[in-house]
Amino acid sequence: MLEKCLGAQRWRKIQRALRHGKVTILCLVLTIVVLRGTIGAGKFGTPGQDFVEIREHFYSRKQAQPHRVLEEVQTMSSSSSDSSTNNYNAFDINKILVDEEGDDEKRDPNKLYSLGPKISDWDKQRSRWLKQNPDYPNFIRPNKPRVLLVTGSSPKPCENPVGDHYLLKSIKNKIDYCRLHGIEVFYNMALLDAEMAGFWAKLPLIRKLLLSHPEVEFLWWMDSDAMFTDMAFEVPWERYEDSNLVMHGWNEMVYNQKNWIGLNTGSFLLRNCQWSLDILDAWAPMGPKGKIRDEAGKILTRELKDRPVFEADDQSAMVYLLATQKDKWGDKVYLESAYYLHGYWGILVDRYEEMTENYHPGLGDHRWPLVTHFVGCKPCGKFGDYPVERCLKQMDRAFNFGDNQDTSNLRVHAQVIG
Repeated sequence: MLEKCLGAQRWRKIQRALRHGKVTILCLVLTIVVLRGTIGAGKFGTPGQDFVEIREHFYSRKQAQPHRVLEEVQTMSSSSSDSSTNNYNAFDINKILVDEEGDDEKRDPNKLYSLGPKISDWDKQRSRWLKQNPDYPNFIRPNKPRVLLVTGSSPKPCENPVGDHYLLKSIKNKIDYCRLHGIEVFYNMALLDAEMAGFWAKLPLIRKLLLSHPEVEFLWWMDSDAMFTDMAFEVPWERYEDSNLVMHGWNEMVYNQKNWIGLNTGSFLLRNCQWSLDILDAWAPMGPKGKIRDEAGKILTRELKDRPVFEADDQSAMVYLLATQKDKWGDKVYLESAYYLHGYWGILVDRYEEMTENYHPGLGDHRWPLVTHFVGCKPCGKFGDYPVERCLKQMDRAFNFGDNQDTSNLRVHAQVIG
């Protein structure tokens, strides 16, 4: 009847449109099913909620992106004062590198400072460990102990940017020497005890390394401002068979004169034993910063020859300890002056050309120093005891003097000496 009213041709067009409509509706249903699987159902799984989320899904592609960016910008600006910012250029690294303060008030000044819990049977513990771990002997071969060279620097970046460059040169120099002589290296940047900052930071570190590395026979501490300048010289280990602490120094200056520069603690050897833990315990009490260190400095200046007025330092404290308690410690301390375990840079660096012309590596003494130590130069700080230009120039000369030595020949030479 509709066909008669509308006409055959128009009726066919209407039927075709209805068929297309059915196909369109079917496609829409399939689209909804697919989108439900892609973006998930509504909170309650209702079709109404589905359509709302589908609409927002498509709508957000065009308009939500700028809004989201603005939200992130607002969030970052509102939290710019927060430490969680992800802007590396704006981040101040010093925020995470600040030393703990206030320890002087928290700790009882009348209580003797300690590096850690008292240990009295370390020799027995270590001997038992060595027996249980034969693959890690404390001697690599006869008269050749296992040695760990320890050095380090502050966890903070250098105040003088060029200082980081010279720290890198210094550790490269030490690695070269250790590679030639079969010595392991440990580089530290952690301040293990905030009270023992500055001169004294090495003591907590040394104690911890002795206890955590029972396979090491000798720990060799070396300041970051000291460099090896004789790559061929092998330390005469057999000479220290009966010694536990080896420092560059002179018996007369320490025990008789009580001179504060009678020895140097910038480069020394310490055996891994109970005696060493004991002397560390006796050495440390002058170290805590603040009132204790200041008062100890006054005592050291009064008791030691020619010492200036300043806070207690580890070197002066060691001189005082040995001079006043020689009977307790002196028999196991070797003050070495036959070669330069520490060599003052001011009397050495300008003579490098003379040394090259007249002598050869492997001597270790004033003719070709094992170590050149830049005492008073502070390339990592803003101020030192000597002009910055002079210090950096001379440090370059020392580094090059060691670096230019023929390592292929030195390796053979070192093996022959060892």
